[in-house]
Amino acid sequence: MSGGFGVPAGSHKARRFLARASFAGWWLPPGIMKKETMSKIKSTAAQKIAGETNPVTIGVLALQGDYAAHARAFASAGARTVLVRKPEELEGLDGLVLPGGESTTMLKFLEKQGFFETLGAFVAATPCFATCAGCILVAREVLHPRQRSLGLLDATVERNAYGRQIDSTILTLPTELPGGPLEMVFIRAPRITRVGPGVRVLAQRDGFPVLVRQGDLLVATFHPEMTSDTRVQQLFLAMVRKHKNGSLRHD
Repeated sequence: MSGGFGVPAGSHKARRFLARASFAGWWLPPGIMKKETMSKIKSTAAQKIAGETNPVTIGVLALQGDYAAHARAFASAGARTVLVRKPEELEGLDGLVLPGGESTTMLKFLEKQGFFETLGAFVAATPCFATCAGCILVAREVLHPRQRSLGLLDATVERNAYGRQIDSTILTLPTELPGGPLEMVFIRAPRITRVGPGVRVLAQRDGFPVLVRQGDLLVATFHPEMTSDTRVQQLFLAMVRKHKNGSLRHD
């Protein structure tokens, strides 16, 4: 685990994390999130939004995966959060999160609902934060095996490049973000093997990008929503606010 401090998947810290991931709805189908979980999300968001004159609204694609953890993380960071399960629910959002989970399962839901093309057009015009499976969905090229994608990030991504879920790990690695090294949780993570000239690499693991930015698209192969450090969320919110303010000036 060169370049960082590793925590084996069998450690107490990793087991605690995996328990939290399960609670967050990681392996649950859509609609199973507990009512008390959603209540906490709304309560935290309300507290953060109080006093803000122009809060941003972040949608979280909630077809499958760890959407609940993302909603909590962005609510804690000061955003209004909305779970998105239908194309019409994209309307009015300032930014969108494509969460981790199973990219093939997400694709099936998107294709069944006729959501795929609408989502692609929305992400092309609106700030988007994609993690893990979301990274696979936005990549221009997906390998091992090949898979349909939105093709928006000029990058090549290999699926499950670091092994099975038992090979998941927690590392602390340097980034270009202010504030020192960042704790990163990797679960069956994809590997970005190539990026185009318009993609800025913000963090690496063993020489491979793990956090990148291309315009209004922010992509991570790890799970920032699973730690208490909100620097990645704050970066995305800054991108969203800049985009929103620019749009307002041109209206």
